[in-house]
Parts: sequence; C-alpha cells; structure tokens
Amino acid sequence: MARVRPVIEDFAAQMFGGFARRDQRAKGELYLRGLMLDGKRKSMQPMAARLGVDHQQLQQFVSTSTWDHVEVRRRLAGWAGEFVDPDALVIDDTGFPKDGKDSPGVARMYCGALGKTGNCQVGVSVHAVTDWASAAIDWRLFLPESWDDEKAADDKTATEIRARRARSAIPDEVRHREKWRLALDMLDEVTGAWGLPSRPVVADAGYGDATEFRLGLTERGLTYVLAVSPAATAHPAEAVPTTAAWIGNGRPPGPRYADKPTDLKSLAIAAGRGAGKFVVWRHGTKKSPGNPTASMRSRFLALRVRPANRNIPRAEDGSLP
Repeated sequence: MARVRPVIEDFAAQMFGGFARRDQRAKGELYLRGLMLDGKRKSMQPMAARLGVDHQQLQQFVSTSTWDHVEVRRRLAGWAGEFVDPDALVIDDTGFPKDGKDSPGVARMYCGALGKTGNCQVGVSVHAVTDWASAAIDWRLFLPESWDDEKAADDKTATEIRARRARSAIPDEVRHREKWRLALDMLDEVTGAWGLPSRPVVADAGYGDATEFRLGLTERGLTYVLAVSPAATAHPAEAVPTTAAWIGNGRPPGPRYADKPTDLKSLAIAAGRGAGKFVVWRHGTKKSPGNPTASMRSRFLALRVRPANRNIPRAEDGSLP
C-alpha cells in the first residue's frame, strides 16, 4: 500500500476532485484505500479496522454525506474510456446474498453468487472491456415489484411497501424497471449524456431473450452479440406480416404474422449444419496435447429471423425489423 498510495491518491483526486469540501475528498480517498487493502469483507467496520479509523467516518461518507455520486460515476466512465479503450460494452447483473429483508431491493430472486434462488439484492451494470481489462462504468440497483407500492395488489400491501421504502430512503421516482430497461437507461447515459463512444453490446440470455431489449439496441444504432435460449421464439426472415380486411367496424387491425413464432432450436435444426460457423471467443491459458491452443469456441448460426413480437412498430418505410 505504501508503494501504490501515490497512484491511489492521484486517482482519488480525479474522481473526487469536484467535491466542494476538503473533508469529503479526504474521506473518499480513505474509503478507496479501504477497498484496496487485503481482507475479504469490505463492509464499513472491517475496512475501518484495517485502516485504523472510526468506522463512522466511512459510514457517514457513504450514507449521508452530500456528494454527487452520478458525477463520480461519470468521471470514472471517462477515465475507463481513455485508460481501457474498450472494444465492447458488457451488460451483466450480480447477486448479493442477504440474511434480512430490510436492505433496499432485497427479495427472493435468482442469485449467481449462490447458484440458486435466494434472498439477495441484484445490481445491473455496464462494463467497458477488452481482452485484458474490464471496468464497471455504470450500475443500477434492481428494484423488484415487491418494492414498488404502485405494483401492489391491495392497499394494505401498498402501505407496507411504502413503509419499507421510507426506511430505506428510496426516492419516490425510483420504481420497478426490468433489468433490460435499466441496461438501456445506462447505455443512454454512458453513450449519450457522458459522451463515451458507442461500442458493440454483449450480454447473456437474460437480456438476449428480451425482444424489446434487442429492438432497443437496434433503435439506438448499437451492434450487439447476445446469447439467446433455445426456447426463445422468432419468425423466419422470409415471413411477411399481413393485415386482415377491415369492414369499418371497431378498431382497424394491425399487421400480424399468419403463423405462430417458432422456437430458435427448431429454426436452427431446419437451417441445417451448413448455416453454422465456429468462432474463437477466448484464448485460455491451460494447454494439453489434445488442446494445444486452449481456445474456447462457440458455434454461431447465420440465421436471419424476425422477432416474435406481435406489436412491433413499423419503420418509416413500412418495413418491420
């Protein structure tokens, strides 16, 4: 720590330099050093013990001190854009196991850290990545419907949710939004308000299976590589929607596909093996006589489809995505 402390201080000055008060800048640098020190637990008391300070200093800085966390994220994103020079933007979410029920956004959900459904919080994040580096540049806490009183089924439940929100100091404008919507919000912030250049977007099937997410990326002019589950549905590319005859009674019908969508596994089987292409997506470090390069490969299908969304808006030329 003594050797790297000047680097940490310089980095902290870049991130916290906009703070009006000197004590806030000092506590920000102290908190950063606490995160960098050895020790598995990074909560306030263990960090303060390793730093040799009162944990209330760190607690007050993180919980109640009046500094603009969005501005710090913007500075971090700008630094990562220059230092990492990302090839792609990766969307991911992380589960944080919890024992109680009062932490903001905690609920029974799938938790990757546990490998199963459990009591946890979930954070959605955007990472600037290359083959050699990754830096989280934006993130959001996922708020389940059970934390949104506007989604409550009855007044009693809504009252209980409002009490939980008040104890956790959740702003009234913060509501339940699907993870893919949070991802799009962050991409707008990163590439729009913060001015980072657009990069291809990469995500797992948790996002790739959401038709609205894929359409949202297309609308923003962002290229993407998204995993999809075999059960996800789509129409063949040659499928053409038609509009039923309207006799003037009721609301005019919109364009619809004549056939139901098909799952991607069936479409891939119908396309045949000739539509596939193996692509090397990572070079590993462990080599063996049978695997001299330790490359990891995936088989991509050159399969053109139309999304299985019956209410997709048409483009200006009348075509569908």
